[in-house]
Amino acid sequence: MKTNNNFIDGKWVPSLEKESYPQRNPANFEQITGLWQKSGIGDVEYTIEAAQKAYKHWSILTVHKRAEYLKKALSLMRERVNRIAKVITAENGKTLAESRMEIYSAIKEMEFQISEGLYRLGEVMPSGQDGVLAYCTRRPLGVVAVIAPWNFPFNVPVRKCIPALIAGNTCIMKPAQLTPGTGAEFVRLFEDADLPAGVLNFITGSGAVAGNALVKSPSIKAISFTGSTEVGTNIHKVASENLTRTQLEMGGKNAMVILKDADLEKAAKAASEAAFVCSGQWCTATSRVVIEQPVLDDFLTLLIENVKKIVVGDGVRPDTGMGPVCGEAQLESILSGIEKGKSEGAKIVVGGGQLKDGDFQKGFFIEPTIFTNVTPDMYIAQEEIFGPVLSVIAVDDFEQAINIADNVRFGLSSSIFTNDLERAHKFIEQTDVGLTHVNISTAYKEPQLSFGGIKQSGFGIPEAGHTGIEFFTDHKAIYIKYKP
Repeated sequence: MKTNNNFIDGKWVPSLEKESYPQRNPANFEQITGLWQKSGIGDVEYTIEAAQKAYKHWSILTVHKRAEYLKKALSLMRERVNRIAKVITAENGKTLAESRMEIYSAIKEMEFQISEGLYRLGEVMPSGQDGVLAYCTRRPLGVVAVIAPWNFPFNVPVRKCIPALIAGNTCIMKPAQLTPGTGAEFVRLFEDADLPAGVLNFITGSGAVAGNALVKSPSIKAISFTGSTEVGTNIHKVASENLTRTQLEMGGKNAMVILKDADLEKAAKAASEAAFVCSGQWCTATSRVVIEQPVLDDFLTLLIENVKKIVVGDGVRPDTGMGPVCGEAQLESILSGIEKGKSEGAKIVVGGGQLKDGDFQKGFFIEPTIFTNVTPDMYIAQEEIFGPVLSVIAVDDFEQAINIADNVRFGLSSSIFTNDLERAHKFIEQTDVGLTHVNISTAYKEPQLSFGGIKQSGFGIPEAGHTGIEFFTDHKAIYIKYKP
């Protein structure tokens, strides 16, 4: 099998290390989807040089000219939805419907960020003196690095790279080791759109080697990372030695609060979707339901009914509702979390195990799992399992629900289901997260609003929305006296 190359300075080139690694289909680990470069420090240095050279020309193009290239890539993206979706499913395991959903979301993100770049790169402000024109511009930083995750391997690079490029930066994108083919599909859009050489570069390899070399380099002016809190925290520590700007989108332990006046059917549907779509492997997934005791039994009946309808299987099959988890390490981590929940006394009412027989024997499949009798101090109520595991916590009242929802180290997303407007607003004000929802699941987002967490879920200027370009630019204030 031929090894896929890095994309550096407009060319697909092999690694200087002359080593490769296999990527395997999580639905069938005997199937190798491709061999990829195991890049080293020398490859990173070469890529940075190419991006620095390209920056001199890309940064001085008008934003409208930069937008032309990006719009051409966007047009190709719309044409290649099915092609890209197949690659995502083969590498990540999510269903084809989920993969297409990821691409459609990326299209919306890209449309918005191109538009943002065309009108949000400066502003005129009134001066305090007569005869002075005062305004500011946003200037690109230089060479920036994007370290993408495996759970949304297409959408996240779009959300990060597009604001960086439209603002005039050049970019090095390192995909997760589990999903390099999806990253390559993203880069090919820009290659086929004739983006100038060196403006967008792509390098595969491990985070410990290639990723760390990017983070350590003083030539990298900003790093945008999505992944675990532990890795993100370390990136920030290392990057701070060079005062490198960091944008970290990390873990979550998102709570859906359900009050006794809620529409339980809608709440159950939202919980089952947000907890088990993409096999629960998204940072905004609902991993905790915090519910008032009087409606617990009725809600569980509806929730279990929804979850039992989920068909687990290979993501390419049209009837599959939930695919495998993304690799052996993820499988073992999730199963370990389930065992901790059982050992602490939580009760499994649905699922709880690995699927191994028949069509499942060559893949990494886990049953959709629901725990009840969960207390707020349990491991499964505090730590991110990052898989198809939902913990249900019963509470006595609204105040207790808010306290339990916030009593975790993470602060990414939350939601509340209620028909009480006063309590809904109180929840919005008091819940300690980066995004929150009323009668909508924790996973919902739109591209025109910023996206990012607080506490140990995020650091730096949030992604997306109006803040997308802000992270990748510096402000420059200008004062012109035009009257004597």
